[in-house]
Amino acid sequence: MGFGGIGIWQLLIVFAIVLLLFGGKRLRNLGGDLGSAIKGFRNSMADTEKSVQAAQDVLESKPVLDRQETPLKSLSEPVGK
Repeated sequence: MGFGGIGIWQLLIVFAIVLLLFGGKRLRNLGGDLGSAIKGFRNSMADTEKSVQAAQDVLESKPVLDRQETPLKSLSEPVGK
């Protein structure tokens, strides 16, 4: 037995029918396109994980708002004082 009750012979027959319907070149192109799509998806997931990790590192390393800074001067005060 093969996959879920489907035997090797049934898989070969299905593959032969698909090969006859679509042709070898078209199946090769479809496989290449599928592989490229999966590769692009994995790369984007890795980039997303890196950016999330970088954001977490930044948030853990320093506080977002530092309340220890000196308050802003009022706009009504002269600049020279």
